[in-house]
Amino acid sequence: MKMIKNNKWLLLVALTMIACSDDDAVVVNETADGLPLTAGSADFSKYVSLGNSLTAGYSDNALFMEGQANSFPAILASQFALVGGGEFKIPFMNDNVGGLLLGGNLIAGPRLYFNGSGPVPVSEIPSTEVSNVLSGPFNNMGVPGAKSYHLVAPGYGNVAGVALGQSNPYYVRFASSPSATVLGDAVAQNPTFFSLWIGNNDVLGYATSGGAGTNQLGNLNPATYGGNDITDPTVFASVYSTILDGLTAGGAKGVVANIPDVTSVPYFTTVPTNPIPGLPSANATSLNQLFGGINAALAGAGLPARYVTLMADDGNSATVEANPLLIVDESLINISAQITAALTPIYGGPTAAFLGNLFGQTRHASNAMGSRDYIVLTASGIIGTTTTAAPAPFNTVGVSYPMQDSAVLTADETAQVKTATDAFNATIQSLASAKGLAFVDANSLLNQVSNGGITANNFTVTSNFVTGGGFSLDGVHPSPRGYALIANKFFEAINATYGSNFKGVNIGDYRILYPQDSANF
Repeated sequence: MKMIKNNKWLLLVALTMIACSDDDAVVVNETADGLPLTAGSADFSKYVSLGNSLTAGYSDNALFMEGQANSFPAILASQFALVGGGEFKIPFMNDNVGGLLLGGNLIAGPRLYFNGSGPVPVSEIPSTEVSNVLSGPFNNMGVPGAKSYHLVAPGYGNVAGVALGQSNPYYVRFASSPSATVLGDAVAQNPTFFSLWIGNNDVLGYATSGGAGTNQLGNLNPATYGGNDITDPTVFASVYSTILDGLTAGGAKGVVANIPDVTSVPYFTTVPTNPIPGLPSANATSLNQLFGGINAALAGAGLPARYVTLMADDGNSATVEANPLLIVDESLINISAQITAALTPIYGGPTAAFLGNLFGQTRHASNAMGSRDYIVLTASGIIGTTTTAAPAPFNTVGVSYPMQDSAVLTADETAQVKTATDAFNATIQSLASAKGLAFVDANSLLNQVSNGGITANNFTVTSNFVTGGGFSLDGVHPSPRGYALIANKFFEAINATYGSNFKGVNIGDYRILYPQDSANF
C-alpha cells in the first residue's frame, strides 16, 4: 500500500501565533465590590497549598522557575498578602529549563517551546539535581505526579526510592525528611488557610496511556497499584477525608477543587478520529473488500459491524473526504479465529492467521456522541506512516495497520475514567460542604474552556492546542493565562464562602507561551 505522507495532510493546529504579553503579572489592588479589601472570616497569614503538578505550576511538560511563579497558588498568595497574608515560599527549580538530574544523570527532560511548526524541547541542559535537598518548609507543596494517596505515604520523599519508582523526585527536593509525608509537612506548618487540588492523577495516567493501566475498582490496597491505574473510589474517599481532617484539625479554613474531565484538555481533543484523506482507489477497494468481509462475518454471528466504507480520492481538490482511523479496541470480542478461517481461502494459512491476529479486536474510530474515541496528542506523528511490524500492504498506521491501545482512549475506557471522576468529584464536593470549605468546580470551568471558551479582560481562552491560550504545549497543563483564569475561580469561591472581596487578576497580564530562550523570561 502506498505510504501516506502525514505531514501533508495531518495539520493539527493553525500555526498563526497569537500576540501575548511578556510582562510579569500585575496584582491589582481593587476589590470585587468596590469596598475596602477584606479577608472576611478567613485568616491568610499562613497559607499552604497541596496538590500535584497543577498546584506546582507545571507547564510545557516540565516544572521550571517562571512556571512556578505563575502557579495559581502563587497568584492567590500575591493577593492574600494585601489582607495580612504572610510569605509564600516556593521550592524553586534551579532554572527555567526544567528537567531533573539524579546523581548527574538526566531523569526528566526539559520544557517544550513552540518552534513555529510544533512543540520541541529547548536545547538547554537541566541543572536541577534531585539529591540537593532544599531547606523548608515551603508553602507551595504541589508535587508533580502525585496521586491522592501519595500525600499520606511515608517515604514519598526518600531519594533512595526515586530510581526504583517508589518515591517522587520533586518531593525529595523539599521533604522535611526521607520518611516524611506531604500532609505531615503541611500540617506541621500550622496553616491558617489551605488550598487542595488533588485527584487528577488518580485517573490521568490511565487516560494518557490510552487505558494501558488497570481500573482498580474494588482493590482497596493502593500499594499494589501501578502508575497508570485508576484509583478505587473508596480508597480515594478515605484518603481525601484523611487529608481534610489533617488540614482542618487546627481550625484552618480552605478551598478545594474538583477534578476536570480529562477529555476537556487538548491532549485528547486535538487529533481527530477521522484524519485520513481519500485513499488511492485501489487501496480503498482492497480495504473495503477486506473489512466488508469481516463485517459480513460479524453479522452472521449476530455482532455489530466494526468498519465503515472507506472513501477513495476522487481527484477533486474541492472535495474533502475524511476517513476514520483503524484502532485496536480491547473491549471487543476477539474474532481472530473467525477472521483467519474466512481469509484462509484468499490469502493462504500463514497470511490469514497473521491478519486474524492483527484485526481480531479492531474497528474504525468513532466520533459519535456517547461512543466517541479520543486519539492522544502524542500519536499524531505516526498516523499515515509505515511500520515494520507488518508487511505491505498492511503496514500503514491508522489505515491498514491499527493504532495500538496506547494511542487511543476508547469509548469504553473513557466511560471508566468518567465513572471514577464522577465518584471522586462527589466525594470532594460532599466533604467540602460538610467542613464548610470553599469549593471550586474546576470540572465545569475547563469544560467551558473546551466548549467555546471563556472571555475575560477582552481575551477569550479556549482549549485549542497552541493558539487557544488556555493550555501549555504538553496539552494537559494550563498556560500562565490558564492558571490565572483558574486562580480567579478560586478567588470567586473564597469570596462566596468567607465574605472576602478579592477582584482577581487580569488574565491579559499573563502570557500564553514561554519563549525558547530562558534568558528572555
